[in-house]
Amino acid sequence: MRRNTLAKSLPIIVLAMLLWAMALPGWAGLIDFSNGLVAYIEKKWGSEANGRMGVWQRLVRNNKAATAGGRPDSAGLKVVNNFFNQVPYVRDPDLWRADDYWATPVEMLGMFGGDCEDYSIAKYLSLKDIGIPIEKLRISYVRALKLGESHMVLAYYETPDADPLILDNLDGTIRPASQRTDLEPVYGFNDDDMWVVGGSRHKGAATNVRLWRDLLAKLAKEQQM
Repeated sequence: MRRNTLAKSLPIIVLAMLLWAMALPGWAGLIDFSNGLVAYIEKKWGSEANGRMGVWQRLVRNNKAATAGGRPDSAGLKVVNNFFNQVPYVRDPDLWRADDYWATPVEMLGMFGGDCEDYSIAKYLSLKDIGIPIEKLRISYVRALKLGESHMVLAYYETPDADPLILDNLDGTIRPASQRTDLEPVYGFNDDDMWVVGGSRHKGAATNVRLWRDLLAKLAKEQQM
């Protein structure tokens, strides 16, 4: 996996309009698949892919109800982490013929493959849809010291200054960051903010991540099918 660079792409106003549209009451949820999207998935990846989408859909809906009923976040973290870690690891050049490609969860489950970014993004979006507040979630770039390469994980913060729990495809057990001495943090972000290690919090800086903007555009396209 190559480390993503912060670059300019779509005008910020376009992204702002996209995020505003996705917040409208009539906008479908992450797993509210339209007939057009179901047909697209069937045509592109076959009936087995739609079966995987159905499992994901039930998982999110069931855990959404449980979270709304007051169940601790930890249960949802475990279910979502285990579900996506079942997807085989495949490098971007082999799967997408690209050096660095951030797939939507639909693409990841459709192809039934992904790399560290795809696992982290799918977990983040699913947990957000389940009802876990985004201020508790950060998609985080780290340095995997044993591998000697950049890596991505999802971090969950019970409180802003808590030792975060790490959801990772390299280690399926959810552990506090203090126990993951094999990972060196670089920066993290969610829909609203970016945090740089040793630096300050940057409001709205996630919009500077080109591949994140591209991902949001693909999510919007899936919603419109």
